[in-house]
Amino acid sequence: MFKRLFGQKPSEPVRTLAEVRNITVGRTVALDPLAWRRLGADTHFALDRDALEITAQGVVALDGGTFVHRFYTDDHVMLQAMSDDEAGQVAYDFTLFTPWSSAYPPDDRARRLWRDRLSEPVFKGAPEGLPEYPRFWFSEDDARQPPVTLWESIYDDRTATTPYAKIFQTCMLYARDLPDGRELMIALEQEPEGGDVSHEIMIGIPLEMAEFRA
Repeated sequence: MFKRLFGQKPSEPVRTLAEVRNITVGRTVALDPLAWRRLGADTHFALDRDALEITAQGVVALDGGTFVHRFYTDDHVMLQAMSDDEAGQVAYDFTLFTPWSSAYPPDDRARRLWRDRLSEPVFKGAPEGLPEYPRFWFSEDDARQPPVTLWESIYDDRTATTPYAKIFQTCMLYARDLPDGRELMIALEQEPEGGDVSHEIMIGIPLEMAEFRA
């Protein structure tokens, strides 16, 4: 009562999601377009703007105490950071991804074939209009390697304490060297709790810390 009488402003909602270099749900991220324009015509990465409106945020807890923080726009552009803490204060290895293709497998056979593709040391992207991508994870091994599995919790409210979605993912990361940099590609199977399975491909680039800000 006394706070209201003397005009004290109500406190801001308590933030419960991580902030990585000031990035979280509801913030705008400014990008330096030179991060991808310098790759020229050699890259399949394309983005038509230099600002991202963050409307959702994901977190993945990996073994060993490492976290993956992901920030999404409404059209599924994804800014990703690794961190040694859940709060995102010790962040590194920044990458930016844009969607390339999305498909719904018609049956279990299609899912098995997709996972077989993700197990090979080189992803042959011809069916999706892409070149071949050498495996980035487990690149030191030319043998078949099972893809990585993980759970991602997705939030769309900065003060949320429980996720609005949880997605089981089976994925593999690839990279190919270009004359002026490196292009990344992640291929994954997404299986949301209570939702339909989909097969996704995203094209990405590494980001230096000077190339983005919120």
